[in-house]
Amino acid sequence: MSEKDASRPTEPVEFSVDLTGHELTRRAHVMAALGDDWDPVEMVRGEEEAYDMLYSGLDPEQQRLYDTLVAAGVLPLRGDGGTTREG
Repeated sequence: MSEKDASRPTEPVEFSVDLTGHELTRRAHVMAALGDDWDPVEMVRGEEEAYDMLYSGLDPEQQRLYDTLVAAGVLPLRGDGGTTREG
């Protein structure tokens, strides 16, 4: 063993890094990038509308698969609880 290797510990050494300061800085940058006019409630409404549109107008096979996934708890039931097919 070289002299350099002899100074290394043979057992694991506890190592930790506190990233709290970095996380606070990251969050501040995110909020600054979102801007003062960012409305989280409106953003969620927009996402819900997009999902409702995504699962609307399904053909019979898509509807069957969607209903299967909802029944299995994979996807949430969208809309009024009835069929998502429009028409």
